[in-house]
Amino acid sequence: MDWLKPLSYFRDNLGADGKPFFTGMAHGTMTVELYKPVGRDLQMPHAQDELYIVIAGSGTFSKAGELRSFAPGDVIFVEAGLEHRFESFSEDFETWVIFWGPKGGESAAA
Repeated sequence: MDWLKPLSYFRDNLGADGKPFFTGMAHGTMTVELYKPVGRDLQMPHAQDELYIVIAGSGTFSKAGELRSFAPGDVIFVEAGLEHRFESFSEDFETWVIFWGPKGGESAAA
């Protein structure tokens, strides 16, 4: 696995398959994606825990019914299986997404 990939690699491959994300790195249960929805965020809950690290743009994020504003540099954690989505986001919005761990997520006690 190439352990260093520039943001430009992810951007150059984003949308090639018509999806708003590109998975550019994977190892074991971990995957790293660039996510850039257009207009609306239609994602559904995921089987793994995930981190979003906002690259650009701003808006609001809904997690389990709670809304919070986000901006570049913010980190958002979402436990596996929780309803979540980006809302009212700017056109330049893009974020890293990192998935890891077992299906169902890791235990908070672990």
